[in-house]
Amino acid sequence: MNSRRKNRLLVVLVLLLGFGVATSLVMYALRANIDLFYTPGEILYGKGENKLMPEPGQRLRVGGVVMPGSVKRDPQSLQVSFTLYDGRGTVSVNYTGILPDLFREGQGVVAQGTFEKGNLIAAQEVLAKHDEKYTPPEIKEAMKGDPQAQVSAYQQAGEPRS
Repeated sequence: MNSRRKNRLLVVLVLLLGFGVATSLVMYALRANIDLFYTPGEILYGKGENKLMPEPGQRLRVGGVVMPGSVKRDPQSLQVSFTLYDGRGTVSVNYTGILPDLFREGQGVVAQGTFEKGNLIAAQEVLAKHDEKYTPPEIKEAMKGDPQAQVSAYQQAGEPRS
């Protein structure tokens, strides 16, 4: 090999190595900011064909309906705990803060936080459905094919299904 080819090979190898390091750093930085969406049933039984289940400490968003009778408030603080269900399963959510005005039992919500052991979500944010006709696309997709969830969605919407 002559020196010109060696120099080209060295430049290509350095560029590939630099690209690999940069890609790794970007993926590592994004990993902390990516929140996967789950339903309570997917947390319990797995998501997708691979039955992907969240790991303790993983950030995620979980969407479901607040189970009637499950909301417990601590009168001394802003601590609230409630149960979300989707027809396939339930998960408990602990949240410290002021809940949205539209939050109530039997209402669809999305809780964003970290997954803890024992099917517990430590939520940093709770979002309530803000419009009678609006359902987030993730929840609509997750409810497809689940008759119990469809009945629940029908009751929430208050309008006939098509």
